[in-house]
Amino acid sequence: MIVVVIIGLLAAIAIPAFSRVRESARHTAFINDLRIGRDAFEAYSLENGRWPPDGIGAIPPEMASVLTPSRWSQPTPIGGNWDWDFQRYGVEAGLSVHRPTASPAEMAMIDARIDDGDLTTGVFRQRTDGYIFVLQP
Repeated sequence: MIVVVIIGLLAAIAIPAFSRVRESARHTAFINDLRIGRDAFEAYSLENGRWPPDGIGAIPPEMASVLTPSRWSQPTPIGGNWDWDFQRYGVEAGLSVHRPTASPAEMAMIDARIDDGDLTTGVFRQRTDGYIFVLQP
C-alpha cells in the first residue's frame, strides 16, 4: 500500500512538470519556425528587391523553393496556419499565424521570449484572428 501511495505522489509531481516541458517545447518549435521563415523571406527580399505578394491565408508559391511547402502548409506547433502578410495589418511585411489554438497567456509567454512581452507593440503582436511577426513595419 505504501508503494502505491509513493508511486501516486511521484506521478502527481511528474505530470505537471511534463506538461510544462511539453508546452515549452511547442513554444520553442514555434519560435524556431518563425526565425526560419523570417530568414527565408528576408533572403527572398534581398535577392528579388521586393517582398513576395500577400499569401492570402497561406505562404506564397514563390517561397516554395526556399521553404518546404509541405511543412509550411501544415498547422503550426501552436495550432493555426501559417500566413504571409504583405501590406496588411498596418505593416509592410510579416509572417503570421492565423487562428492559433494556443491561449492568449501562452502567446504572451512566446512574446516575452522573442520580444517585449506586450502583444500590442513590438515585432510580435496580435492581429485580427492571430499574431504577426513583423519583418518590416
